[in-house]
Amino acid sequence: MTEQEPARSADSNDSNDSAMLRPRTLAEDLLLLLFQPSSGRQGGAGNIAGEATLYWVLAGAVLADLGLGGHVRTGTTRIGTMTVEAVADNPPSDQLLRSSWDYVARKSRGVQTVLAATGPALREPLLDRLVQRGDLRRRTQKTLGLFQTSVLQEGDTGRRDGLLAEVRAVLVDGEKPTERTAALAALLYGSGTLPQFDRDIPWTSPVIARAEELKDGNWGADAAARAVARTVTAAIVNNVIIAAAVLPRG
Repeated sequence: MTEQEPARSADSNDSNDSAMLRPRTLAEDLLLLLFQPSSGRQGGAGNIAGEATLYWVLAGAVLADLGLGGHVRTGTTRIGTMTVEAVADNPPSDQLLRSSWDYVARKSRGVQTVLAATGPALREPLLDRLVQRGDLRRRTQKTLGLFQTSVLQEGDTGRRDGLLAEVRAVLVDGEKPTERTAALAALLYGSGTLPQFDRDIPWTSPVIARAEELKDGNWGADAAARAVARTVTAAIVNNVIIAAAVLPRG
């Protein structure tokens, strides 16, 4: 396998798993947050914010999840480039996470390499999971009265509203975040889409400053016991920002 060869299809081995029993991944929650209900489109259909750089961000969320779970750790090459390597005795049980873990288990790799290789395979299986859970709905509609197209709508679970409220509480109200919410808010900021949430999360200087703190791993004293996880996640988010800003899109 070459450095840029994608890992195997993310959900290839868990198609028979119960979607409702499977723990939610950070990437699922991030993609659900990035879904913009209605988005001004006919029939109430929504779209995904930040599609141009989406796979970098979703791959970053998977790596962050692996970091929070102690499944990976970071290292550096002789020239100071950050790498990710698997913790050999701690593979994740979720097959979507396992796919990325397997990729770095073969050998340690640069974060940008992991993002590029694993990201493109994530969008569709993550959407499938959200639809299976009822967080999103797929429906077919006609375009120009002729062409059948598949569109997404928000489901009725209330999950997206709950996630948005948690992120808002941290960024706007100054609440201490859980590790998961801190990572989610940092990744949302790293995706470059946070200004699109201005109606719910005002794009103000204090919010930007708080997001910068989370991006750098400053999650508060309550998270001190998970310093390694914070370091891994902060490093990954910063690499996502670099990828989203300067690497080729599409």
